[in-house]
Amino acid sequence: MNEHMSAGLFSSYKVPDFFCELMNSGAGSDPQIEMIRSRLNALPPDDLRDRSAIAEQEFYNHGITFTVYTDRDAIDRILPFDLIPRILQQKEWQTIDAGVQQRVRTLNMFLHDIYHDQKVLKDGIIPRDLVVGNANYARIMEGVDVPGGTYVHISGTDLVRDEQGNFLVLEDNARTPSGVSYVIENRHATLRVFPEIAAGIDLMPVDEYGMRLSSALREVAPAGVDQPQVVLLSPGIYNSAYFEHVFLAREMGVPLVEGRDLTVENDRVYMRTTAGLKPVHSIYRRIDDNFLDPQVFNPGSMLGVPGLVSAYRKGNVTIANAIGTGVADDKAVYAYLPRLIRYYLSEEPILSNVETHICGEAEGLAYTLANLEKLVVKPVGESGGYGLIIGPHATKAELETFRASLLADPSNYISQPVIRLSVCPTLCEGGLEARHVDLRPFAVTGRSTWVLPGGLSRVALRRGSLVVNSSQGGGSKDTWVLAS
Repeated sequence: MNEHMSAGLFSSYKVPDFFCELMNSGAGSDPQIEMIRSRLNALPPDDLRDRSAIAEQEFYNHGITFTVYTDRDAIDRILPFDLIPRILQQKEWQTIDAGVQQRVRTLNMFLHDIYHDQKVLKDGIIPRDLVVGNANYARIMEGVDVPGGTYVHISGTDLVRDEQGNFLVLEDNARTPSGVSYVIENRHATLRVFPEIAAGIDLMPVDEYGMRLSSALREVAPAGVDQPQVVLLSPGIYNSAYFEHVFLAREMGVPLVEGRDLTVENDRVYMRTTAGLKPVHSIYRRIDDNFLDPQVFNPGSMLGVPGLVSAYRKGNVTIANAIGTGVADDKAVYAYLPRLIRYYLSEEPILSNVETHICGEAEGLAYTLANLEKLVVKPVGESGGYGLIIGPHATKAELETFRASLLADPSNYISQPVIRLSVCPTLCEGGLEARHVDLRPFAVTGRSTWVLPGGLSRVALRRGSLVVNSSQGGGSKDTWVLAS
C-alpha cells in the first residue's frame, strides 16, 4: 500500500493474496487511478456509508429490483450496490473488447454451421452428440437462414481475473443474458452521489446501449422493410428481471409487449394497438425458447405467441436472440470454444478459457472424481450459481452426495479448478474489505458487433465467497473504463 494510504479510508484495508483491482491495476503508473484512490482515501467511512444508503434508496424508489422466487418474504429486492468503483485501464479494455468480439463471431459461425452443413461435426472438431443431443439444440432451426448470419444479437461473456491479473472466460451467455440495466444505473448512481470522485476522469460512457441495441435489431429486420418496428417481448411483471425489461424498452425507445399483445396472421406478426394491428419486424425476446410458441414448444405456455415460429421460419420476423442459441452457451460446448475459434477464424483465442474437464468424457470424469475436493463442478445447463459444488468449501458429506449425482449423470457436468478470483475493496460493516468480483461485458450484434465499455462487475459480498450471483447474495459495482 502506498505511504499516503497509511491514513484515511484505506488505512485498514489489507491487500490480500489475490489480484486487487484497485491496488494492483496500474499501481504507481496511471495518474488517473492514483487520483481516484487519493480521492476515495480522503472520504470519511461514515460519509461513504451515507452516500451508499442514498444510492440504494434511489434504486428502490426507482424500482431497480429483481425477484427472488425462493424467498417469500422478499419478492422485490434491490441488487446490493457497492460505491467503490472497479477500474479498467484502456489497454485492458481493448483486450477484453477484441476477445469478446472474437467469441461472438465464432458463436454465430458455429450456430450457422450446426443448423446448416454441420461441417464442424463432420470434421470431428466437436462431438456430434454434444451438439445434436443437446437439450437446447432446436431442429426447427435446421436450414433456416437468419439475417446477417446473426444468431446471438445480445451476449454476456462472464470473465474472471486470476492472481496474475489475466482475464479468463468462465462462460458465454447467448440466450437471454440479464444485468445490463445495472451497468447503466450503477453509473448514474455513482455520478449522482459521488460526483467529485469522477470529476476530471476521462471515462468511456455507457449510455449508448439502448440506441446501439435498437439500431442492431433494425439492421437485422427482414429485408425490404424501410422502417422496421422493434418490440421487447417480456413474460410480464412477475419475471425476476421485469425491471430490466421496462428499462431497456425505454432506453431503446420501443414498445414493451407481452405475448397477448402480439398476434400472427398469414405468417406475419402484428402488435395490437388502439389504432388497430401494427406490423412487427424484430422482437427482442426475454422469454426462453420453450415458452415462445405454444404451437411448437410447450403447449401450455401462456407467455408466447401462437404461430410465431412459422412467421420466423419464413423470414417475416427476426427474433433476438435466435431460437436454438442455447446450444452455444452450454458449459460443455464452452470447453471447445478455443478449438472453434481456430477452426472458423484461423486465429488464436484472445481470451483464454478456464481449464475445463468434460465429465461426459471418460478422461474428464476420472479426473473430476479423483480431484473432487479441489474442483468447482457445475451442471452444464444451469445458471445463477445453482447446482454447483465448490470442492474446497464443501463438507465430506456434501462431496459424497454430489459424487453420487455426478456418477448418475456425468454428461450433465463439467469441472474446473478453483480460480483465485481478483478482489475489489468493498464497503463492509467493519470498513473496507476485499471481496471477490467477476465481470460480464455485454455485446450487441447486428451486422457488426459493439461491446458496451466495462460491463457488470458482480461482487461476492459474503466474506470468502466465490459466488457472485445476485440470487446467491451477490451485489454489483460500477465499472469504470478509462478512455485514455
